Amino acid sequence: MARSATEGAAAAPGCPAHVTVRVPAKVNVQLAVGAPRPDGYHDLANVFLAVGLYDTVTATPADGLRLTVTGPDAAQVPLDGSNLAARAALALAERAGRTADVHLHIAKDIPVAGGMAGGSADAAAALVACDALWGLATPREVLLSICADLGSDVPFSLVGEAALGTGRGEKLEPLPVGGTFHWVFAAADCGLSTPAVYREFDRLCEGREVPAPTASPELLAALRDGDPHALAATVDNDLQAAALSLNPALAATLAAGTEAGALAALVSGSGPTTAFLAEDAPAAARIAEALAASGTCRSARVAASPAAGATVVGQDPEPGRDTVAARADQG
Repeated sequence: MARSATEGAAAAPGCPAHVTVRVPAKVNVQLAVGAPRPDGYHDLANVFLAVGLYDTVTATPADGLRLTVTGPDAAQVPLDGSNLAARAALALAERAGRTADVHLHIAKDIPVAGGMAGGSADAAAALVACDALWGLATPREVLLSICADLGSDVPFSLVGEAALGTGRGEKLEPLPVGGTFHWVFAAADCGLSTPAVYREFDRLCEGREVPAPTASPELLAALRDGDPHALAATVDNDLQAAALSLNPALAATLAAGTEAGALAALVSGSGPTTAFLAEDAPAAARIAEALAASGTCRSARVAASPAAGATVVGQDPEPGRDTVAARADQG
């Protein structure tokens, strides 16, 4: 991929000069994990809930593919071909029979390597932004297929709201949500590798039968009814024991949030971000304050759910110079 680009490259006739897409983080209110499949993946019953912590991706015409990143933990985001947003742009360009001439600027606010699908979110946002920038009008089902090829969580980042993911998580069934749920997310001092967490899950399960994953009817009913107390009684994450095994310090964070009044405390996805369900917005604020003061986490953020998936929030119909100050790809 090209590592640099001429700023202010002209937009194609009839196409916007730039497109900005906002995309949410996710929490897994249920993550049921099956035994390893022959292809190395695991079958899942993954109940996704999009939450109001967002990254934005801005796509601007350029003379090649270029990535820049700003925001917390930006230095941890790869700027080469392993970046999911770059891979998304390349995949869409290949399907359209064109070159991926685009500068993608990622403004990070979702924790990096935190179990909240930040990289997957950026990939979904890049797909939507490039599709609009290039005037492709790609059918939704085709975008979802590209998402599934990029990663198990990417399709949900595109659609947002709430969904049950089966297969390896990429097959989505939308779920009704009857109200607003309030959360606190505590960021850990270091990340966890998703493949490493799954390997630890397999090690911990060695020698015993792993049941086929199924969604909890009680949990789905709690979402449908908008009942935080019922949801708190049913949230579950089969990867939590593996995440705690690899990072035992997370137990202190979970305990601190529980002591502060959280209705439920769990590791988000493969971690290490921990999620705390609150009764309402004031309770979430109190829990976040207590967690921030506890010394058990790097930061604590409040967010509500559900949230919309990848959404265009800005586009400039007139060509103009990109003036974003960002960390540029120097490879």
